[in-house]
Amino acid sequence: MTRQRSLRSQLYRDARLLGNVEAATHGPGAYAQRYARRKAYSRTNSFTHSILRSISLSK
Repeated sequence: MTRQRSLRSQLYRDARLLGNVEAATHGPGAYAQRYARRKAYSRTNSFTHSILRSISLSK
C-alpha cells in the first residue's frame, strides 16, 4: 500500500506536469529549453544545498 501524498505535493506535481504539457504544445524547442533550464536549476540548487548543509544551516 502506497503512502497518500499531501495536497500540497499533489498540487506542485500537477503544476510541474502542466508546465511540461504547455511547453510541449509550443514545440520541441520550447520543451527542450524547459528541460535544460530545470536541469540547470536542479544542479545549482543541489550545490547550494550541499554548501548550506556543510555549514549546518540546512538538514
